[in-house]
Amino acid sequence: MKREKREAKANKKRAVNTRSMIVRFLIVCEGACTEPYYFKALVRDKNNRFSEIKEEDIRGEGYQTRTLVERTLAIKAELEKNRQLLFDRVWVVFDEDGKNDFNEAIVLARKYGFCCAWTNEAFELWYLLHFVYLDTAITRHDYIKKLEEQIRLRSKDKSYRYEKNDPQMYRLLQELGDQSLAKRYAENLRANFEGDNFKLHKPCTMVDKLVDEIEHPERLPI
Repeated sequence: MKREKREAKANKKRAVNTRSMIVRFLIVCEGACTEPYYFKALVRDKNNRFSEIKEEDIRGEGYQTRTLVERTLAIKAELEKNRQLLFDRVWVVFDEDGKNDFNEAIVLARKYGFCCAWTNEAFELWYLLHFVYLDTAITRHDYIKKLEEQIRLRSKDKSYRYEKNDPQMYRLLQELGDQSLAKRYAENLRANFEGDNFKLHKPCTMVDKLVDEIEHPERLPI
């Protein structure tokens, strides 16, 4: 009996020590609305007691690639100074979309200790992967056309048109698409590429990694 009590006490102590830290996130996006709307909706839907993600910590800055990374560094420093609290995970979200400093931005983010939820070519690839697997390099416009086709097919709304800054996009993807499928497809795409010339990793996305951290912060190392 005493042994059982000791083991129960030890197990309880291990459980507390395993996850006593709240993971604080800062997410800074290239797009002013599209990506922030998506991630804010995701956070509201997947609220986790092991994380702290305030709506004001999901930013849409309107800057691109390297400039966005530098802006993220400034935002992080300002918020940490004002709150006297450090962020545990800092994510920068941007697309390749023909930008010359795409690779440079990823390297710079790593230098600062940031994670990159980059997509080559456009964020809409992540949306499309909720419906179909696509390993052909196409343009943002073509992603949107295919996305519209899939949503029209599943919603039975033949008049549907994709709006870039639609705040309801997350809800639509949850209702009509399959997020677990999108994660698996994103992983499959990454398996097609090697090396650090990320401009050649097309199509490819890292958005699923950020989504997974938001949903499961308890898996992150303390």
